[in-house]
Amino acid sequence: MADSKKKEELEKPTLHPRNKHTGRYDLKKLKLVNPELKEFVTKNKYGNFTVDFFNPKAVKALNKALLISQYGLDFWDIPDGFLCPPIPGRADYIHHISDILATSNDGVLVKGDAIKCLDIGVGANCVYPIIGNNEYGWSFIGSDIDAKAIEAAQKIVTSNPSLHGKVAFRLQSKPEHIFSGILNESDKVDLTICNPPFHATQAEAEAGTLRKLSNLKKKRVKKAELNFSGQGGELWTDGGEKRFVLNMINESAQFSKNSAWFSTLVSKQSNLRSFYDRLEKVGAVEHKTTPMEQGNKMSRIIAWTFLSPTEMKVWADERWENK
Repeated sequence: MADSKKKEELEKPTLHPRNKHTGRYDLKKLKLVNPELKEFVTKNKYGNFTVDFFNPKAVKALNKALLISQYGLDFWDIPDGFLCPPIPGRADYIHHISDILATSNDGVLVKGDAIKCLDIGVGANCVYPIIGNNEYGWSFIGSDIDAKAIEAAQKIVTSNPSLHGKVAFRLQSKPEHIFSGILNESDKVDLTICNPPFHATQAEAEAGTLRKLSNLKKKRVKKAELNFSGQGGELWTDGGEKRFVLNMINESAQFSKNSAWFSTLVSKQSNLRSFYDRLEKVGAVEHKTTPMEQGNKMSRIIAWTFLSPTEMKVWADERWENK
């Protein structure tokens, strides 16, 4: 039983086959890449080196090391208090959505900077554009309702030659909108991605965090400090995930010919039926749901398109020159 528990402790959940973060972290190497990580590396009860994932500063130091070592960056940093998400999960989204694009391209992965992705809520961390550009060469539009987040993300792009000319930022001045005010009538993007705020209120976000931390630590946790931090707009919104994604689906119908595929992460499986019903109502031609698992969290990607098979073929022939 002890050996079984030890094995479970050391193994990561199944990630996408192209994800660079399968297997255990090479913390010795990562400490060399980012010396700030050294103070957060300790030995667990099995004598293996690990990081305190409940410490926001430790998570930030680890993320910095991973992004610099795996994605060709010279610089990465975010202001205190902004969302610092787990890198393997973000990479999984990018790889799974690239597979969905490939289903519309005769199974061939779609690559190159002519491919444009809209990242809704890019955040100060700019993680999706970093991974998407490094792995597939895509260019990005990053939108956000927070000017400070865009300023921090712009600094990341400016400080890394590999990202120059590959990421443009647009401030959403009307938080009730998602595509309107960001996409122009003539804009064409090949896909949209989003990690929506999951909670309806700050209290709900904190309660959820307490439950998660208590389950992970096997004891009651009284202080709700998110191990990945996050501003209010990154974590909660009026009506929570359900209303946000329903609004996204409604608005996507107004931009049905501006993107080949729309997509978002979905945290709560119970919301899927409402999303499927709404997609049918607004006339989506097809939708796909892809399950994902990172750590103790289960989530899924829901992706949809308004293009008919004929329209999708024309789109692919005109824009995806890598068959």
